[in-house]
Amino acid sequence: MEAVLSDKVLVLNRLWVAVNVATVRRALMMVCQGAARIVGSEDYMTYDFESWIEASKAAREGRLIHAVNFTIRAPEVVVLTRFSGAFSQEVKFSRRNIFDRDHNTCQYCGRKFERSELTLDHVIPRCRGGLSEWENIVVACIECNTKKGNRLPSEAGMHLIRRPIKPRWATRVGCKLGRERKPSWERFLDAAYWDIELKP
Repeated sequence: MEAVLSDKVLVLNRLWVAVNVATVRRALMMVCQGAARIVGSEDYMTYDFESWIEASKAAREGRLIHAVNFTIRAPEVVVLTRFSGAFSQEVKFSRRNIFDRDHNTCQYCGRKFERSELTLDHVIPRCRGGLSEWENIVVACIECNTKKGNRLPSEAGMHLIRRPIKPRWATRVGCKLGRERKPSWERFLDAAYWDIELKP
């Protein structure tokens, strides 16, 4: 049961915009406190805790949580009842996120490595005015980083396989979802959905 309670749930604000990801345990606590309602993945109806217990009685599939007096299906999406804002959509400028953006792949030779075998490279070297920012730092293997040294890629006869940019991960929920992303989340994470301008 612990694995089910640690599973991920997409959190929508009261305007049905994805703003975060929580554990099943946290989502159920929010529902019990009246701060959120569970969104049915088949009909998009919303349920409070009691009505979700009732709806779960017919469930033959999905991840189940067995309590002493009842069994419920683990929710996959919840909608907040009060919060209509959005959490910060800034992706933190960190080593981990640079490695995630570049998929642990050297941006010069295109080979994938273990993180311990990779370094960060300033495309325009710092000694030549290059800044430590998303658009100037890439993941590079030790061999390529040594070969490039304090030169521009063109001066070293090297080419970037992809221009470095600041990530705009489609989830817009402050973290990269990867394998945790569920089919029931797609409606809320669709790229076209994010491009619609919301009215205040």
